[in-house]
Amino acid sequence: MTDYILPGWPAPPGVRALATTRCGGVSHGPWQSFNLGAHVGDERPAVAANRALLRRELPAEPLWLAQVHGAHCVDAALAAPGVEADASFSRQRGVVCAVLVADCLPVLFCDERATVVGIAHAGWRGLAAGVIEATVAAMGEPGARLMAWLGPAIGPQAFEVGGEVRDAFIARDQQAASAFAAVAGGKWLCDIYGLARQRLNALGIGRIAGADCCTMSDAERFFSYRRDGVTGRMASLVWLE
Repeated sequence: MTDYILPGWPAPPGVRALATTRCGGVSHGPWQSFNLGAHVGDERPAVAANRALLRRELPAEPLWLAQVHGAHCVDAALAAPGVEADASFSRQRGVVCAVLVADCLPVLFCDERATVVGIAHAGWRGLAAGVIEATVAAMGEPGARLMAWLGPAIGPQAFEVGGEVRDAFIARDQQAASAFAAVAGGKWLCDIYGLARQRLNALGIGRIAGADCCTMSDAERFFSYRRDGVTGRMASLVWLE
């Protein structure tokens, strides 16, 4: 049975969203079973079958991005499939914004009037580069009118990084230091959820939900690139009905 997560956020009627897990598809091996990534070594017929299962829940085929850990945001109603970008938005009903993840943080957005939605693929590189800020700017609404949901990502007790990651965030905002805890060997535990909250708060977005999963520590439910290396990808999606 396909396992979906429905965001627990106060989105208005007319906004729909979901996140997939690794459960309920047809893939085998390290991609077992609901892999939606076509670029990770899985058999293409299996990926196509999994995407067809997901499509049953959606009003249209999602705009699948070629994600490059950057900060570019595109209009999902106008962009071509496979465009290089790490975020999308839409004001058009029935257009599905999507990102693929396996530890990186998916950030879903909507406004309180159900006129625009957006989504960002926020690994640490994209987050540091400003993918959240770029998505909010593209949506064209003040932060006070927006809300966000932080989907399944690697948790703060599992995401060990080098000092260069900490330095990249602190160079922009000294408050980012609170999202890092020192561990042995000059490494740091990074709270990517906390870093995202800081960026959202700075944009005036106070309604933030989610941030309650750890993809690395829950192997039964989630793919994790950090844990497994060769693995599948999950999707997070948002659209206007």
